Amino acid sequence: MIKTYFKVLKNRNFFFLWLAQLISQFGDRLTQIALVGLVYSKIGASSLGLAKVMFFTILPVFLINPLAGVYVDRWDKRKCMYISDLLRGLIVLGLALYVPFLKNFIPLYLLIFLTFCVGRFFIPAKMSIIPSLVREEDIFMANSLVSITANVAAVLGFGAGGLIVERWGAQGGFIIDSITFFLSALFIIFIATKPKGAFKKEDILEMGRDLIRVEESLFREFKEGIKYLLSKESTIFSIKAFSLLFSSLGALYVVFIVFIQETLNTATKDLGFLAVFLGGGLFLGSLIYGRIAPKFSLNNTISFMFFLSNLFLLSFVVSLRFFPSRILVCLFSFILGGLISPIVIGVNSLIHKNSKGNFWGRIFSSLEIVMYFSFLIFMFITSLLAEIYSPFSIIILVGIIGIFISGLILVKGVKSA
Repeated sequence: MIKTYFKVLKNRNFFFLWLAQLISQFGDRLTQIALVGLVYSKIGASSLGLAKVMFFTILPVFLINPLAGVYVDRWDKRKCMYISDLLRGLIVLGLALYVPFLKNFIPLYLLIFLTFCVGRFFIPAKMSIIPSLVREEDIFMANSLVSITANVAAVLGFGAGGLIVERWGAQGGFIIDSITFFLSALFIIFIATKPKGAFKKEDILEMGRDLIRVEESLFREFKEGIKYLLSKESTIFSIKAFSLLFSSLGALYVVFIVFIQETLNTATKDLGFLAVFLGGGLFLGSLIYGRIAPKFSLNNTISFMFFLSNLFLLSFVVSLRFFPSRILVCLFSFILGGLISPIVIGVNSLIHKNSKGNFWGRIFSSLEIVMYFSFLIFMFITSLLAEIYSPFSIIILVGIIGIFISGLILVKGVKSA
């Protein structure tokens, strides 16, 4: 298996793409951790402050995703990727230069929004260019290698980013981040491919018109996907499970960050350690669950693991509250990642197993809208509650509600079985 990966990497063009996306993915996560550090340095451990910043990192998913794939198909993928990275590098460098003068957050929100809007074009361009760089028999291995290393780079980006921002501040993090994007663009320029499509000046005007119509297209796509999802009991369970999972993640996201900051008295360093070990748990949990999954009911596994994850979450935060320890954070994060991994794998497997392939694009697109919408709504609800109640109290409440709901679903599933 490993020899096959090395064989694919011997392909010069694919090697440059792999290296570029590795660096670019690292830069994406470094941006996010630098934003956390920036909020902490300016207004302290603030759930609402973090929620506002994170909102502008997620908003492009709703506005740009429906357009990005269409225009990437028209343009030269290689050029689209390096222009995307060059623009991101320049915008993030602008963020770094603005940090010392930051008094009004509105320009910051605009720069964040632009950075993540541009980034939405990079991913479909990256996935679209792979078949033109490798032989047909190597496509599966190439996709697998890109997926695995992207996840590794993301985890390392959080981990190293936590240390970088803690040592050199948000400005230092943004400067290093801009360098990663420029390096990524350089490696993509080295890729030798024949362009299939070109950017036209008219595309700017057309994109503007499409952006005006994006709400209508989003609603139509969402409606078609949801209609199909609601046509079967198994897929109804999938959408409920995804909604519940991302509602919980959204409710916990900013308050959990603030809880760690307040408990361990660091801005980003311990968040970086948490992300690395959480990613390690997700990876190992995915490997283990992939081997034993056929032995168990998908529905019951999803419900049980959600119940267990929330139960473990309560023990996690209670232990940290009374015994603050970096070792505990790392250990508990690793276990929690392992418990969460079967939920995502299980939901995706349910959809692949019980739906038609010609609907998968709309189904997963609709699920992405559902999960980000759920995430945003509950992120803002708990960030507002955090202005009144402590992050610890909110996390406990979210965990108890999660245990109650997943417990009811699990009991109902066992009875019907």
